[in-house]
Amino acid sequence: MVAMTADLSPVWLSLETSITATAITLVLGAAAAVWRANRRGAGLALLDGIFLLPLVLPPTVVGFILLLIFGRNGPLGRLLMHFGASVVFSWPATVIAAAVVSFPLMYLSIRAALEQIDMTLLQAARTLGASEWCVFRRVALPLAWPGILAGTILAFARALGEFGATLMLAGSIPGKTETIPIAIYFAVEGNEMRQAIFWSLIDIAISLGMIACMYYWTHLQNSARLRVRRG
Repeated sequence: MVAMTADLSPVWLSLETSITATAITLVLGAAAAVWRANRRGAGLALLDGIFLLPLVLPPTVVGFILLLIFGRNGPLGRLLMHFGASVVFSWPATVIAAAVVSFPLMYLSIRAALEQIDMTLLQAARTLGASEWCVFRRVALPLAWPGILAGTILAFARALGEFGATLMLAGSIPGKTETIPIAIYFAVEGNEMRQAIFWSLIDIAISLGMIACMYYWTHLQNSARLRVRRG
């Protein structure tokens, strides 16, 4: 009966937020990982620490920092207000919170995948006259693709389950910022256990679906490689 009467807006909001945040982190994470993979130095450890900070900080702390940045008195908040815009307690706030907390997983996965590539292959392509963009697109990207896919799945799952930072920055506005984790929290607070179970099962189903898709795709790729090797 719960499934028949429930407002499914948290599901669509969670999916829209997670997909958008994952797309953002894919672009930013890939750019940061490529830039970092080509550089060495002790000073870059601080930059890595900043990139990975949302992974170790409590989500509420991340949300509070974002609130300080995007709030009315924050640097970006004041800038946006000059253009008549505001991020706090809006759908873009859910995307920002989800993207920030999922970025470290994307960055780590892509960087690890790039660092495992045999540099002699990249150097050989450069020796043959390939541009850096061509080397990345035709050599590095295909070799790093499994790691990129893994990072995408992890980032999506993290964005889907984001709660603390989202609640701090976006609040809980039904139909606007109330994602599945927030809906579960307030269902439990209101002693609506059947509703909480319903949202939890949907969240689990989406996550299992993503894992199944990754497994299926990996299986197809491994089968294709075996067929090529067998000739």
